[in-house]
Parts: sequence; C-alpha cells; structure tokens
Amino acid sequence: MITNERETFLRAAEMFAELCGRIGDEQWPRPGLGEWDVRALVGHTLRAVTTVATYLGQPAPAEIVCESAGAYFVAARSIAGAEDRAVAERGHQAGRDLGAEPMTAVRQAVERTRSALAATADDRVVATVVGGMRLADYLPTRTFELLAHTLDLADAIGLEVTPPPEVVESAVRTAAAAAAGTGDGVALFRHLLGRPGGAHRPLFS
Repeated sequence: MITNERETFLRAAEMFAELCGRIGDEQWPRPGLGEWDVRALVGHTLRAVTTVATYLGQPAPAEIVCESAGAYFVAARSIAGAEDRAVAERGHQAGRDLGAEPMTAVRQAVERTRSALAATADDRVVATVVGGMRLADYLPTRTFELLAHTLDLADAIGLEVTPPPEVVESAVRTAAAAAAGTGDGVALFRHLLGRPGGAHRPLFS
C-alpha cells in the first residue's frame, strides 16, 4: 500500500539507479527505445528525477491548474503530438549530458532531488508542462515514468528488474486514472480482466 508518494517516488528513482549500475560499458551505445540508444534512454529517464529538483528551484505558481496525476497525463496527451520531435531530441541531449561517468551523473541527480524534497512540503505548488500542480500530485507522474522506462531499460540490456510493489501500485493507479479520463477506462478494465472487446489505446505511442 502506498503511504507516502515522495517515498514511493524515491524508491522508483533508486530502482532505476540500481539498474543503471548494472549496465555494462559495451551496452551504452546499444539500441534502447525507438531512436534512442541505451545512453539516451537513461538520460531521458533521469529527467523524471531531475525535473523534480528543477521545478522545486523555480517560483511556485499562484494557481493550481491540474489536480491529479491522471489528469496530468490526460492534459499532456493533448500536447504530446506537437512535441514528439522535441522529446526525442531532449532524450539525445540528456544522454550526452551524462558525460564520461554516467553512473556518477545518475547518482548525483538522485541525491540532489532527494535533498530538494527533504526541504519541501507536499502541498508546495510546482510549475509543470500542464500548469501548476501540488508536489504530492505531481510526484506520481514521475513514478510512472520511472517504472515505464526502467522496464524499457531492463528489456534493452537483457536484465531482470523487480520493482517495489508500491511503485507498481502507484503507476497502475495513475494509468487507470488517465485511461478513465480519456474515455478508455472500460476498455482497459476489460483488457486487465482478459475479456474480449477491450481494445484500449496506449497512453503513449
């Protein structure tokens, strides 16, 4: 059971960092996801950690626009198509930004974000791509991203990963809320039950 969204997020970040530590030197240039190699996939995934610290370092918006993780993905879905190229390029750049010692960069990013969270209340409002959100509502979107791409990374490098149950619960809850918000909730539920006739659309293409 999820008792603290920030702790769940930090466990997701540690899960990701631990898997990164298992990447062999020869695996970083290998195919990762889509047009990304493993390095770019790691760089993109690490943005789920670094954006939290970045947002906390910015002035808090005066208005809350988005009130849940599910609503965040519903809103983000409407703007994602126009930014696909930009997302891909940011992933490539994030991979380059890892530098000569990518694991050092990953670990330092996790610790910076951990420190930033320790000094911040859950009701702090942050400026996200879909507008102002409470920190406690925004963090599950980062947990979702970390789980999704940690699994992608595990597939790319041929290793097993066992996510903490609370991380899986948080991500599935977010996915279900987003699916319901886009009108795909029943189709997703049918899919989970193994029932026919539940052709749900993915949150991400």
